[in-house]
Amino acid sequence: MLKSLKDKLRARGAIKAPSAPTPAPLPVPEPDADFKREMRGVTPLADDGRVHFPLPRPSPHPKKRPRNPAGDVRQHAVGWFEPAEEAQQFIRAGMQNGTLRKLRAAHWPVCAELDLHGLDRYQAQDRLAVFLHHARQHGQCVRIIHGRGIGSNGEPVLKRTTRLWLTHHPDVLAWCDSNDGGALLVLLRKMTD
Repeated sequence: MLKSLKDKLRARGAIKAPSAPTPAPLPVPEPDADFKREMRGVTPLADDGRVHFPLPRPSPHPKKRPRNPAGDVRQHAVGWFEPAEEAQQFIRAGMQNGTLRKLRAAHWPVCAELDLHGLDRYQAQDRLAVFLHHARQHGQCVRIIHGRGIGSNGEPVLKRTTRLWLTHHPDVLAWCDSNDGGALLVLLRKMTD
């Protein structure tokens, strides 16, 4: 009897047959007023009936970047500001006349030494900057070994660039060639307390 009552109600339209649930349409954001005005005469494309899958999400892990972003800039500027001939000595303006003579004669004891052999110019510049910062705490004179440049296609890259960097460093008062030509003696500004 129960079956017949359901059949009668269905026939009248009081009960609808169960159907698959339809997904609710996603809300479409309201476009800007300017966009609406610009697209006034455009006819939208007809639905092509294909299923459009969402694009893959980006990885939450960042891409690896170079350790030193400034290194990229320096690579492109190589040779722009380097002099054609290399200097044999340097003394900062305002220093006494005998400073270079005293430096060559080992008036100040060498308190630290840095060897740049095997480094490229970017690694050498980074290591030199850190070395000069720490060396000032131990004394006033340091030795920097840059080599003669025999292994770099016959052109002394580190020899030239090290001298240029030292000339422009604010803590360097003077520098001169050591006896062998592959190293420099550098006089640093005194540490102030």
